[in-house]
Amino acid sequence: MKRCLVHIVASNRWGGAERYALDICRHFIDKGWHVAAYTRDAKAVDNLFAEAGVELRHAPLQGLADPATLMALRRDMTRLPQGTVIHTHRYRDAMLTLMARRLAGRKDICVVNTRHIVRRGRDSWLYRRMYRNLDAQIFVSEAARERFLSTWRQRSLPFPRERLHVLHNSINVPLSGAFPEPEKGPVIAMFHGPLRPGKGLETLIDALPRLKGARTRLRIVGTGHPDYIDALRNRAQARGAIEMIDWHKHTPDPHPLIRESHFGVLPSVVSEAFGLTNIEYMANGRAQICTGNGAQTEYLTNGTDALIVAPGNVQDLGDAMLRLAADPALRRRLGEAAYANFARSLSWPRFSERLEEIYDSHQYRK
Repeated sequence: MKRCLVHIVASNRWGGAERYALDICRHFIDKGWHVAAYTRDAKAVDNLFAEAGVELRHAPLQGLADPATLMALRRDMTRLPQGTVIHTHRYRDAMLTLMARRLAGRKDICVVNTRHIVRRGRDSWLYRRMYRNLDAQIFVSEAARERFLSTWRQRSLPFPRERLHVLHNSINVPLSGAFPEPEKGPVIAMFHGPLRPGKGLETLIDALPRLKGARTRLRIVGTGHPDYIDALRNRAQARGAIEMIDWHKHTPDPHPLIRESHFGVLPSVVSEAFGLTNIEYMANGRAQICTGNGAQTEYLTNGTDALIVAPGNVQDLGDAMLRLAADPALRRRLGEAAYANFARSLSWPRFSERLEEIYDSHQYRK
């Protein structure tokens, strides 16, 4: 009998957690598993999962006060094969899944949750019960796990520590070596990701005037609220930098644009649990400038495979961009080291092997 994997993807927008879930689904389809996903019937998510061959099931996914989703999960669980893994990406979805498992009497179903954010754990009765009943909790970085555990720093944990796992993210791409830089044209610095506050875009735009005369352009790739994007454009206009920026809408595959760029710039000012965008530059052999206020320093080293600057520091960011723009040898050295680091420590085969071990080690816990 085929093994079965179900992901619960509650967002109606595309982001890092959705990319993470899709890559996992693709991998297990290739291994011969039956793979399904619950979504909110959002085209931005559904289209990409459907293209990958994932069976789609729709539910409201509105949190605990959502009897329709609870009953749909309970009904489907009665038909799922023994040892099915259900993988969630928000605790509210994990709670519903655990409640449905109890109602369906399916203790053999393994429920796993991935924590994609840096935030303290909650110590209410309801959350402690959920943490105890999850078969595994995956944290995408040490930073995410340590912040979660800080709630119980002076107390005993109300759940088994052995069910907590740190598994750095990866991306499901082949190991193709570091790609050469474009041979012609200006030096292109690239930012890609959601265009929203916290990503450091204001700092990036403020740093651009320092690059005037350096034959360098900034490529911004992503989507966001129109009012916020207008504010960014107005900011660039006020600083005389609007003509230095090329704007591109979000693309589900940023790798061709990364290969047409010379280095990445990811100046986040919020604490990042893990940056899939960071490792996309690594996988293509590109140097990058990033901040170190989250998990970035767990897999990048300043001066070895990246330049790490203080968050929100316009001068530091501008100086780092000037340095990379003017020094192709430095870009090449950092990019090659970044690719080697990705291939050694963050590649998809390493990630998927460890993930399957987690699925298997908790499958028949009960």
